[in-house]
Formats: sequence, C-alpha cells, structure tokens
Amino acid sequence: MKVIVTDYIEDNLDREAAELKKHGIDFAAYQLKFKPEDEVAAQIADADVIVVNMVKMTESLLAKLPTCKLLIRHGIGYDNVDVKACTKLGIQFAYQPDYCKIDVAEHAIALIFACGRKVLWSRETLDESSANAKWDFSKLFPLYRLEGKTIGIVGVGRIGSRVFLKLRSFGFKFLGTDPYLTDARRAELDGIKWVDKETLFKESDYVSIHTPLNDETRHIANKQTIALMKKTAYLINTSRGPMVDSDALAEALRQNRIAGAAIDVYDVEPPPLTHPLFRLPNAILTPHIGWASEEAGWEIRKSILDDIIAHAEGRHARCVVNPEVFERTRKSH
Repeated sequence: MKVIVTDYIEDNLDREAAELKKHGIDFAAYQLKFKPEDEVAAQIADADVIVVNMVKMTESLLAKLPTCKLLIRHGIGYDNVDVKACTKLGIQFAYQPDYCKIDVAEHAIALIFACGRKVLWSRETLDESSANAKWDFSKLFPLYRLEGKTIGIVGVGRIGSRVFLKLRSFGFKFLGTDPYLTDARRAELDGIKWVDKETLFKESDYVSIHTPLNDETRHIANKQTIALMKKTAYLINTSRGPMVDSDALAEALRQNRIAGAAIDVYDVEPPPLTHPLFRLPNAILTPHIGWASEEAGWEIRKSILDDIIAHAEGRHARCVVNPEVFERTRKSH
C-alpha cells in the first residue's frame, strides 16, 4: 500500500515515514499546495491513501486517482474537498474533527476577553500617557464589565459547546443557535437559551461563530445580520473566513455601528494587504492560529496514522464523512 501527502505544515514527516515503514507501507510527501492540477495528479496518481491539507481535491482531480480508496483531510474543515465526488468514485473520505477543538475554543475565548477588556488597544493609551507623563484613558472608554453580558454562539457543536462549557463559570448569559442539535444534546448544554439566528445577532454582546462552512452558513454574518447587532457588540470568527462578509463587516466597523471584531480566519489565506479589515482600529486580527498548539499538532498526526493503519488492516477510518461509500462498495461487489 502507498500513502502520499499532498501538502503539510509540519517541519518534516519523519515520524510518519518511520511508523508506516514498520507496517510495510510505502510513504511519500510533497508540497503541492500551489501547483497546477495536472502536476498534482502526476505526483499522487498511484496512491492508495492520500492525506491532504489545503490542496483543492476537485472532482476532476479525484477522477485522475484510480487507486485511491481513502482520502484524509489534515484538519477539521473540508471545504477544499468535493465529498460528493469522493462518494461517486468510491473513495472513503475522513477528517479529524476533534484534534484542536480545545485550542480553537480557547482562542475564541481569548479574543472575547481581548475585545471586552480592550487589551490590544490599551497599548496605545499606555504609550501616549507615558509620552505625556499623564494618564489619559479617553480612547479606551467606555469599558464594560464582562460578567452579566450575553455571548451568542453560532454553531454549538464540538467547538462551540466547549466555548460555553469553559465560560459558564464567568457569569455570562448564553444564547445558542444550531438547527442540527438533537433535543437531548440541547438538554445537556444546560444554561444556553436556544434562539433563531436573528435573535442571537440582535441580543448578544459577543457573537462567536463556530459552524462548518457550507452553502447554508456562507456569509452567515452579512450586512443584514451585522445590522441587527448592538452598537456595543463584538463579532468573533475562528471558524472559516467565508462565514463573514468581510466588506459588510468592514463597513460596519468604519461607521462604528458595532464596537469591534476579532477575526482569525479569512476568505483568502494569508489575506492580502488590501483586505478590507486591515488598518481598521477596532478590528483584532490574528493569523489563523486558533488551531495551533504543540498538543494539537501531535494529536492530529497520531489520529491520521491511526486512520491509515486501520485502512491497511481492512478497517474504516475513525471519522468518515461519506459512510454511504461503504454501501456503494458492497453493492459493486
């Protein structure tokens, strides 16, 4: 069996190569993220298992991979993979939904507190006050106590639920919107008031987005929903860039129609210097780093290795997005 990695963010994949060698599995890794589709196909065409980070796995590319039976996404989101095409072509597609849920939740919380206490913006006040040998807090006021404020969580799944669980001892109120949660799961998340999307944007002091990207959620924060927000409210996005209409958000920030925003993800990554949120004083921007921790990095590498070895032993990967492919395979036999 042969495993090929299309692109990766680690310094090296020596550990993977050594571990797979123990199981008699051939291994190769490339950096094909920005390469033309034909070049990508030529390098990975003989793979039985493919691990992808950011290369776009389109139907036309997948159709050029005759031996591939398992595609693994290195990460939580998989908007760069045509899942329907995988199923059509009999390719099992798996992802790693658990590895950085703690880290993204912690990053979202850090951004909520950074906004509420105006942490980044405080440095300008310190510099100016030190230069003038006199305190002047006028640029930071008004400051509001976080306790008692309302946090609206859009998407209360693996990550959104952890934001709630980690924050509920701080004295916040919580609103949640997630049409896909079961009644049983909602009951487990005691302390969240369940509302529709419009109510959440309207009544929250902090709106934190944690949904997967699809046609339903794309631009869930748009001109209309942002217009519903309080003038004192903040928007936080640590999920996927296209959840937010950046132009609409930038307009609202320029006109001070909301207090601010904290953004970790972008439509194009890294975002160009012409991105509409750059140079806006009421926007906190971080470099898509919510996923990152030493612990998470090793967790995902182990879980991907486990998926590969499971496949080599005739078992399914742990988190398969298209389980219907198994039924299709059975029927073909």
